[in-house]
Amino acid sequence: AIMNGVALHGGFIPYGGTFLTFSDYSRNAIRMAALMKLRVIHVFTHDSIGLGEDGPTHQSIEHAASLRLIPNLDVWRPCDSVEAFVAWQVAVEHKTTPTALILTRQNLAHQARDEEQIKAIRKGGYVLKDCAGTPKAVIIATGSEVSLAVAAQQSLAEKGIPVRVVSMPSSFLFDRQDAAYRNDVLPRGIPRVAVEAGVTGYWRQYVGLEGAVVGIDRFGECGPAAQVFEYLGVTVAKVTEAVE
Repeated sequence: AIMNGVALHGGFIPYGGTFLTFSDYSRNAIRMAALMKLRVIHVFTHDSIGLGEDGPTHQSIEHAASLRLIPNLDVWRPCDSVEAFVAWQVAVEHKTTPTALILTRQNLAHQARDEEQIKAIRKGGYVLKDCAGTPKAVIIATGSEVSLAVAAQQSLAEKGIPVRVVSMPSSFLFDRQDAAYRNDVLPRGIPRVAVEAGVTGYWRQYVGLEGAVVGIDRFGECGPAAQVFEYLGVTVAKVTEAVE
């Protein structure tokens, strides 16, 4: 609420930081920032079961999806430092839209890109890893799960199944691209699988009822991050299985 007041006063771009699960406490103010078209930046960290031992009270499950449902709120979940850099640039450039940056606790692997792909990050969703010829499936991923999607693509390639990986750090911006671009990234008629360490329902608008979503529709567990991901089935093997 103080950040909203600072934005209304002018002269500053306010930002604040806390765990993603604590966005519940500031939800009214986030909603009002979106309603009042304020340039306010919320930096949310510890964004999933990846925070590990703090357990299910602190492990965000429904938070990313619920924030994305707020009109005029640009929610970013970057997969590495490059996407995070672009997300911050876009957040500062927004004049009438607040931003929620959703970041992990754990380290994330850098994803190689060419110049065109770096430019395409600003479109909210883009082809991160493509295959030769027509893909048999498209994997859509965000944040820490992008690396799972890339590893699954490699595993599937070894089985002779060509797959495209789409990183979608901001569905808010992707949905605002023209139909030609969206159809180019997500071609019609090709099966889609989404992967995100959170509730699955949000991704049905992209994969359809006939697609698959690798996610979590229950609360988490206390334990080291790698063990929790394995226990709850957010793994390379599960993504590979869903595509097959």
